[in-house]
Amino acid sequence: MPILNSAVQIATKPFPKAISPKAHAIFDYLTAGSFFMSAAWFWGRSKRAAIASLISGGAELAVSLLTDYPGGVKKVISFRTHREIDFGLGAMTATMPEFLAFKDEDERKFFLAQGALITALSGLTKFPEKRVRAERKYAA
Repeated sequence: MPILNSAVQIATKPFPKAISPKAHAIFDYLTAGSFFMSAAWFWGRSKRAAIASLISGGAELAVSLLTDYPGGVKKVISFRTHREIDFGLGAMTATMPEFLAFKDEDERKFFLAQGALITALSGLTKFPEKRVRAERKYAA
């Protein structure tokens, strides 16, 4: 995980989890939209950055559509699993400039900021308590 994302994850731990699942969903869709808008913006300047934006936006949108939270369409992914995926998406987003070889371009800053924001959003969201499996009692 990139250092900035790790620092953000550590920094958000002591803060209260104030973002509701509904607000998290709204932020997720706004994030996906910002990736798609930036892809259009980057297209004339850096095709690699534009492609990275499309990949990141597509991943964010897919996870959002498949999550079991307000705004999810298919409800395939639990909201707790969504949290773990978000941490991965934040790291993936931050490493896109290096992965697609545009780490020396100004567009890199957008991906670092987006990765940090995705990580911070997940770190400040109220997630449901972990489910405890009930033990089954079998008649002897």
